[in-house]
Amino acid sequence: MGKRFGYARVSTAGQTADLQRDALEKAGCDRLFVDTASGAKAHRPELDRMMELLREGDVVVVWRLDRLGRSVQNLVELMNRFQEMGVGFVSLNEAIDTTTPGGILVFNIFAALAQFERDLIRERTNAGLEAARARGRRGGRPAKLDTKQIAEIRRLYDSKTVTVNQIAAMMGVGRATVYRALGGVVAV
Repeated sequence: MGKRFGYARVSTAGQTADLQRDALEKAGCDRLFVDTASGAKAHRPELDRMMELLREGDVVVVWRLDRLGRSVQNLVELMNRFQEMGVGFVSLNEAIDTTTPGGILVFNIFAALAQFERDLIRERTNAGLEAARARGRRGGRPAKLDTKQIAEIRRLYDSKTVTVNQIAAMMGVGRATVYRALGGVVAV
């Protein structure tokens, strides 16, 4: 039988993890890991430390799902890692326990919803890009130089009286922008 690792997280130093700690201790956790960090941060020191210590047969326990992951997709990624490692997962508030068949079912529903969410986002993004292209808009950053400035760069360069560095300084751009404006004809 493996160990039960409790994970708690609060967003700011002004918050307390006492409620989470109490619930995790009551759930029989052998060891607790507490982060004070935004859920949006990909790497949280205590979560990373706990992940390093997990072994097959262990169980990760959280008070609520939102304490572990920053999004449904992030939760599913963590759950997949747990599954690959042979580690169980329990969320006390949501009554999810992947060490039981019912818990595995709930997890798979979450995974399907996360995939559906990713597919919808991709579909909406592509539709938005298509609509923008149809209206004549192109994506990417706005050009730093207009056609008159590009013509001036070409004239200055062809005059051979100023260096590329000087042209860049005059135009308020970097050397790479000057070379791009020259059409890549010039060797760097």
